Amino acid sequence: MPDEQESLFAAVDALLEEAAQDPLPHPDERKRLREAAGLSQDQIAKALSVRRETVTSWETGRTAPRAPKRAAYARLLEGLSTLHPDPTVNAVNAPASKQPAPARPPAPAPPTVNAVNAPASKQPAPAQPSAPSAPPTVNAVNAVNAPAPARTAVAARPVPVEGNGPLVVLDGTDKAHAARGLLLPLPPKARTDLPTLIAWALGPDADLRSPRLHRNGKDGDPLLVLTPAAAEALGLPPTLEDRRTLRLPDDHPTLKLLAKAKWQLTRRGFGPWPRIYRPATPTTGRQCVQLAVLPWGALDARAWGEHTAELPAPELAALLTTYAARVLTPRGSTAVSGLELMTALRPPTRAARNPETNTWESAPVAGSLTRAVDPAPPEAPDEHPVVAALYPRAHQRTPDQVLDEEAYDWIRDPQLLTDAECARAHAVGIDVNMAFAAAANRLPVGIGPAVHTRSPRFDPKTPGCWLADLSSLELDPRLPSPFTPNGHPPTGPAWYATPTLAYAQELGHPVHVTEAWLRPDHGPYLDAWYTRLRDAYMATMADLGVTSALPEPEFLAAMAELQEHPDPVLKPVLSAIKSTVKGGIGKLRERPQGAAYRPGEPWPALERPTWRPDIRAAVISTARVNMHRKMNKLAAAGLHPIAVLSDCAVYLSDGPSPLDFLPRTPEGKPLPGGFRLGVSPGMVKHEGTQSLLWAVEMLDQGLNPARHIKGHDAAADGE
Repeated sequence: MPDEQESLFAAVDALLEEAAQDPLPHPDERKRLREAAGLSQDQIAKALSVRRETVTSWETGRTAPRAPKRAAYARLLEGLSTLHPDPTVNAVNAPASKQPAPARPPAPAPPTVNAVNAPASKQPAPAQPSAPSAPPTVNAVNAVNAPAPARTAVAARPVPVEGNGPLVVLDGTDKAHAARGLLLPLPPKARTDLPTLIAWALGPDADLRSPRLHRNGKDGDPLLVLTPAAAEALGLPPTLEDRRTLRLPDDHPTLKLLAKAKWQLTRRGFGPWPRIYRPATPTTGRQCVQLAVLPWGALDARAWGEHTAELPAPELAALLTTYAARVLTPRGSTAVSGLELMTALRPPTRAARNPETNTWESAPVAGSLTRAVDPAPPEAPDEHPVVAALYPRAHQRTPDQVLDEEAYDWIRDPQLLTDAECARAHAVGIDVNMAFAAAANRLPVGIGPAVHTRSPRFDPKTPGCWLADLSSLELDPRLPSPFTPNGHPPTGPAWYATPTLAYAQELGHPVHVTEAWLRPDHGPYLDAWYTRLRDAYMATMADLGVTSALPEPEFLAAMAELQEHPDPVLKPVLSAIKSTVKGGIGKLRERPQGAAYRPGEPWPALERPTWRPDIRAAVISTARVNMHRKMNKLAAAGLHPIAVLSDCAVYLSDGPSPLDFLPRTPEGKPLPGGFRLGVSPGMVKHEGTQSLLWAVEMLDQGLNPARHIKGHDAAADGE
């Protein structure tokens, strides 16, 4: 009995000691404070002498810091909470409760601050409440630990927003549909008069707010989404007659009305995504409103889903608000939003006080892209003035003159199929989740201009492009070459991005560089971008019932169920998030547009600090290398793909599931370094299954089975 009593006393003493430790805010608040300060997990990990994964665990609540790290971490969070207070959360020093939220409350609960991480409810939210929602509550932390819901009844969770949210959807009536199902009354003339509507959107009655994502950034502009009925009521045509420029003509009555009210348009004019503003003054500050004109194709079906623009206004408001809260208030296509997100997370300038004049001035933000820089000649597309100055217009550049870092499009020679492979009944495709986003994680990219160097020693830590000859490296012909997009081995000297050459070195090839364009000023510019999009993707997948905790068979079943029963709100959000990744990376090398363009002339995109083809090349190079590294691991186990398209690989299998061919260790675990099934970025999902005969016929015709493994062209899905 005394031993038992001493054991109980020791357990109680341990609890008392834990309770006496430095208090920490809820994990959600820890993450909010870090992001509000513009800090990365790597920075905090370095300051506290821990691994980045440890900081991730602290921010997700999986683990808690122990002394002496706990005191330092608590001190950091306390200081950040002073700099970045959140009036909607009063739980900085309240420990997270472990009690699960009630499965079915007796009355509809008000929206909660931490609802992003709350589990999906089986009961759909009312589409149109009779009264405005109650203010956000602060007791939502318990929802984090609630039991996982059934995947068969997925409902959109409310997302935390400020005020009435960042946007409204207008349907031609005298009310606007906002976040949480709110109906906001419009002023008498706002339904038919655009200047009145804009003034209302910027005023306190609308209370449309979109907080900045970085302390040195800007608050987002209100977004007004116009359905066909709303566009008609405002005097806008059902379609744009000018299909070349996709904008209203300058003499349209709507533009005259805006000019009379002293509103201006940006250079892209009044098209599907017009931005209307007045120049900022010391008294008025920033005045800007973004419009999305749905009948003009503002929501591209390839990014948002085929019927998203036709959703009822309340559902569309919920969909777009979810995307805005998790990613960014849309400012154009998903590609434009992806690029804008980079700038929002890493603004180019900050306010700094000049000690000599004691006045505030604009100063650059360390680690951000602060000015437009010319590309190195190999990095520039054919239309660029840099290329026009070096080569005649009709000149076709060779690999030793141009950097060609693109995604895979490769098929295996059908003559290389073995008898054992031809005995397998199925062709199974696996697709890497968020491949470009995963490639951007921790990737050092150039911040400043390129510097030309002759015969440098290769440094895998320095971003840039390098001229080297990799043609002597012998590779397995049953695998695509990791050095070219078409998978064919290089035949001579060519330009490569740093990740490609680093992988050649990893494979044991001696790398000898003839010349290079290097960027000594570099850093992990895309880290915050990756983190926000990863979190948005994971939260949306969790809403859809697919979490990282699912075992592999259940994960495959959940994904199959998701394809059979798509969610009308969350599935478009997921599609838009993935399109934001791919489109944002592609926008880094935006090509000239319009029939009036002449090769060799500069185009508007070149004026952006974010026009950076070198960063795009580094991301795609890393994604392709990551793909080859995993395929190489499977090849060592005797498995070779028959086709690869970007982030999708097709293997021959005895069964129709990825589980039928993905190799395992003797302990039954996935092969280390190979493809792993799961929801996280960088892991893979089942893309589709076809018969062996179908796959062989595709190869014989020179077509890529990976493009059609779903049963249709992957390009139809925006892939």
